[in-house]
Amino acid sequence: MSSMQQWIQYLESNAPNDSFHRLYGNECLAAQKERYIKLLEKFKKSFGDTHISIFSCPGRTEIGGNHTDHNNGRVLAAAINLDAIAAATPVHHQKITLISEGFRPFKVNLDDLAIKQDEIGTTESLIRGIAARFTELGYKIGGFNAVMTSDVLTGSGLSSSAAVEVLIASILNGLYNDNQIGHEELARIGQYAENVYFGKPCGLMDQTACAVGGIITIDFADNENALVEKVDFDFNARDYALCVVDTGGDHADLTDDYAAIPAEMKAIAAFFGESTCRPISMDMLQKAIHDIRKTVGDRAILRTMHFIDENSRVIQQVAALKENNFTQFLALIRESGLSSHRWLQNVAPVHHTDNQPIGLALALAEHFINSIGEGAARVHGGGFAGTIQVFIPRRHVDSFINFMTPAFGADAVKPLMIRPEGTFQWTIPE
Repeated sequence: MSSMQQWIQYLESNAPNDSFHRLYGNECLAAQKERYIKLLEKFKKSFGDTHISIFSCPGRTEIGGNHTDHNNGRVLAAAINLDAIAAATPVHHQKITLISEGFRPFKVNLDDLAIKQDEIGTTESLIRGIAARFTELGYKIGGFNAVMTSDVLTGSGLSSSAAVEVLIASILNGLYNDNQIGHEELARIGQYAENVYFGKPCGLMDQTACAVGGIITIDFADNENALVEKVDFDFNARDYALCVVDTGGDHADLTDDYAAIPAEMKAIAAFFGESTCRPISMDMLQKAIHDIRKTVGDRAILRTMHFIDENSRVIQQVAALKENNFTQFLALIRESGLSSHRWLQNVAPVHHTDNQPIGLALALAEHFINSIGEGAARVHGGGFAGTIQVFIPRRHVDSFINFMTPAFGADAVKPLMIRPEGTFQWTIPE
């Protein structure tokens, strides 16, 4: 840990410039330095002038594997240059106090790590669940005071909650375990807290992508021992921007639409005596299609066809990146988007036919891409509402923003950068 004054002097110097460029890109150096200094000022105002550590954890974007993880499939994901950051210091009592702008302080007593029914769905439940899992796994825990801020857009499909979970785990790792816990383990701890304490049955993709950083592919064939591989490809060296378009859609009435996707896929799996679609092939599906249509239905078949092809498409995407074949990669992105739209059918909500923001955003993006002859667009994340993902040449980004603004607003398009590092603790060089 370093003193507040040491941190401010370090941040105001040129010493961290290379790190800031690597994490956030070349255009926001001054803004990020100001952001970090404001974090320190907030900490000082809240907890006084003391020695602190600074932590950062990025959000993530899904690149391939749309609705595959819940059926033991493969995914391709990447960390992004939006992150949650925190200034923290250990305390001599067993209480965690976390302050985040716009919220009341979150306080958790570590002497009681039992699940609290009245905390389900709250940040306190995540903090308590992470601390509980540390203890179960034999790691050290202790109290700390922290101030956090995040620019990972809430509700954007960029995993703002996973970034916070991994950030909290990273603070305990840094303050009490000498950063000896690996990134994949921190991800599993975050998932445990969200599943068991927060009450949301999420998969592991979000936390892993946030924790590990860069571009990664994950194979969930064995869900308890998912295989994680970093993909060595420098996307930022390409003259392309990765953009998400926030359509402003409301997720409130879409629970049944989301739940139907894994349920229908698993109904097909059950037809074959399996628990997930991972062992199902197109040949198996085609040979039994007459009986499946009568017992399960056509949409379930279409969604399973998407799963089978999308699962294979992730392998092809990874191969294209490893072979530095970006043209083939973009073609596969377009295929993924078409498959989600036509077969997976997670674009138009069943009961809201007059409100199709994802479909409209895709139509507009594809029209723009066709007009310039370059790029690719796809559904991003769960679908139905939220965001789409667009790969577009950097020289066309401003025009694309102007093109999408009348439909979705001036701030709807967010150009992103793939961040090479996952969660980490900043250090001031000696």
